[in-house]
Amino acid sequence: MQKINKELLIIGSGPAGLGAAIYAYRSGINFSITDKYMAGGQVITTDIIDNYPGFDNDISGYDLMQNIISHVKKFGVEIIEFCEISEIKISKDFSKKIICSSENFQFSTKTIIFATGASPKKLGAEGEDEFIGKGISFCATCDGALYKDKEVAVIGGGNAAIEEALFLTKFASKVHVIHRRDELRASKVIQEKGFANKKMNFILSSEVIKFKGKNRIEEIVLKNKKTSEIKALKIDGVFEYVGINPNSQLLNGLVDFDEYGYILTDKNLQTSFPGIFAAGDVRNTPLKQVITAVADGAVAATSAEKYLSGIL
Repeated sequence: MQKINKELLIIGSGPAGLGAAIYAYRSGINFSITDKYMAGGQVITTDIIDNYPGFDNDISGYDLMQNIISHVKKFGVEIIEFCEISEIKISKDFSKKIICSSENFQFSTKTIIFATGASPKKLGAEGEDEFIGKGISFCATCDGALYKDKEVAVIGGGNAAIEEALFLTKFASKVHVIHRRDELRASKVIQEKGFANKKMNFILSSEVIKFKGKNRIEEIVLKNKKTSEIKALKIDGVFEYVGINPNSQLLNGLVDFDEYGYILTDKNLQTSFPGIFAAGDVRNTPLKQVITAVADGAVAATSAEKYLSGIL
């Protein structure tokens, strides 16, 4: 097993982790950055991003992240990909020992920035994986403007689904809300706003069983759970809101979480455990966007440097 001693270990190389890497380098911290998968995070599956400052022409999530990865690598930083962290051990002196089983690494570090993001729950319907980033999205704030005067579907019945459906009515000509139950789970106030919006069409007691299209999503196949009727719905885009799981399990028993499993931090992005910081979608942030994740990384790395210097 290869043993590596660092002042800081950044776990995750999406926007938050890469933002942290840039600021850790600028702070002169001796650090490593790892990822369970390839560098770039989930945003690399996003077809078009048009709300990241400095890119007035549409850029894909993959290309944007390649630009940021190149920025990090120009400093000579190695991103250790496909390094799945299996264990975090804490010593009495608060030093951290991290085991990366898949690549046979063992890190010893004084600080950790947890930037592992959150994973949207998927339906598991036929064709779903094929069209993620090609018409299937999990973020209306990110992609809604791409569907001006087009028809879209929102899958889900909770607050997030209806709120995002309402947001999509600013752009789309029609928003179909598909929910598997016969009534919504969203609060009554939000439901009333949805029912009052003439652009919204509610399809209840139904589930998507298949996604269809050529290069992009073109159609979804629905099954009515009461009658078993099957019907197709022509669509330009689909937004799924059936839940999100923060990738925070490694810190179970070490730090405090909110009721949904997101990591709680203070204003410096330090968790309840000294020297462990969280950045990006894995923490209880009010906005989950590339720009806020990168900013979180910058704050976390700056705070880690202060912690190492005895200031924090």
